[in-house]
Amino acid sequence: MRALGIDTSNYTTSAAVFDGAEGENVGRLLEVRPGELGLRQSDALFQHVKALPGRIQQLKQEDWLTDIVAVGASTRPRAVEGSYMPCFLAGESQGRTLAAALNVPFFACSHQQGHIAAAAWSAGRMDLLDRPILTWHLSGGTTELLYVEPEGVNVKATLLGGTSDISAGQLIDRTGVLLGLDFPAGKAMDELAQRGKDQKFNVKLSGFTFSLSGMENKVKAMAEQGTEQADIARFALLTVADVVRRATLSALEQYPGVPVLCSGGVASNTLLRRVMEPLGAVFAQPRFSTDNAMGVAILAWRAAKAGDLA
Repeated sequence: MRALGIDTSNYTTSAAVFDGAEGENVGRLLEVRPGELGLRQSDALFQHVKALPGRIQQLKQEDWLTDIVAVGASTRPRAVEGSYMPCFLAGESQGRTLAAALNVPFFACSHQQGHIAAAAWSAGRMDLLDRPILTWHLSGGTTELLYVEPEGVNVKATLLGGTSDISAGQLIDRTGVLLGLDFPAGKAMDELAQRGKDQKFNVKLSGFTFSLSGMENKVKAMAEQGTEQADIARFALLTVADVVRRATLSALEQYPGVPVLCSGGVASNTLLRRVMEPLGAVFAQPRFSTDNAMGVAILAWRAAKAGDLA
């Protein structure tokens, strides 16, 4: 018994299959012109429509498209009222079409719920989907600290804090492009930072909330002053890691003993893992930290197994 999952985030086209224990995810980054900081939604949607058939074909060639009992897709960024992004229409429309052609149920979830499920599974902690946890969703568009509870086969995420302006991923990507790196710049920034000197800025924390826009100005000033690129990269990444760590410690005072799960592309960062693991934080495997469809497939499989699909 297998479930097919599709995720068409703002920067990656992904398809995955999960069989209850193992799975396979295939993904492709959308093309962003050198020096640019992102894509218009119309361009992202167009690229997803073109790329998704190739991802499905790849799964077929690897013999994963057998015994499919459900098809799932992420249909919006978060499971909250008003959450919408056109790029998810590509995955939803093709997911519904495939489900109808295969005569199997269709399962809808949010991109964020998929991240949480993929992180728990890839860390070998599927049990976290069935108990309250603290979760960080750290990506190019999101930096949120969540209180996550089971909700049937899915999860319900309540926002506790995070950034009040730009996300951690935006700060990292903008810093990377400033340094001449390709967008998205997370992996290259991580590698560059390994050669830098330890230095960070103490971002002000208000409850579980903080601002990173001031950090972007500091990074620009460092570049104008001729600071070594590796030092700038490490400064930006250590600052993000430090404020996430402090916000987590504050949250653990309110929710003592609750496990901490880190998901999203920024969660693959080496320095973040280094400062968070002493707190007992659980991390997704790096390939399942970045945008992927595995979590969608996992949730669809759980729904099919529980008979929770029409």
